[in-house]
Amino acid sequence: MRFRNTRQPDWDWWGRLWTAPGETLRDLGLKTGDDVAEVCAGNGYFAFPAGRIAQPGDVYAVDIDAALLDELEDIAEKNGVANIETVTADAYELSEHIDAVDFVLLANTLHGVDDPRRILSECREVLADDGHLVVVNWHDLQRHETTVAGEERGPPEELRMTPDKTVDVAESAGLVEAERTELPPYHYAITFRLDG
Repeated sequence: MRFRNTRQPDWDWWGRLWTAPGETLRDLGLKTGDDVAEVCAGNGYFAFPAGRIAQPGDVYAVDIDAALLDELEDIAEKNGVANIETVTADAYELSEHIDAVDFVLLANTLHGVDDPRRILSECREVLADDGHLVVVNWHDLQRHETTVAGEERGPPEELRMTPDKTVDVAESAGLVEAERTELPPYHYAITFRLDG
């Protein structure tokens, strides 16, 4: 699955939106000892702090782009974070590569995939019975309303998903909404659990 939208922003760019990604992850329910999968992890802006928080749990950083995962491996090695395993794989085949995890993160991705229901179904397949999936999305705003460092950023308006649209797709994949969280300035997160 190739991602439609823009190139992978660097860590400095993400840092303008989330200065403390670890704190964001804790606020979204990540705990010590959780086994984690970040789907479409890129170079690990969230997977790296997840590794620090989740120890001794394992963090699987999944992406189709091996070069971005190599960057994450270098960062983790230089910082002594040994519980991150990079997985070069298509997110549509997630369940073929990892087993059940407690926490699945799909950040800034759902709007850019051709088949959102399919990717959420794969995330559901790897979710432990009492685990949760967190989807982070851009709010459905005009691009001129979502600026970073003075530039219009984020996906094109036609790709943006309202929280209700995200919930509709997730429910069609067998997930149940548990919580909504605002992530200023431009994002929301929705936590899902298994249906039954």
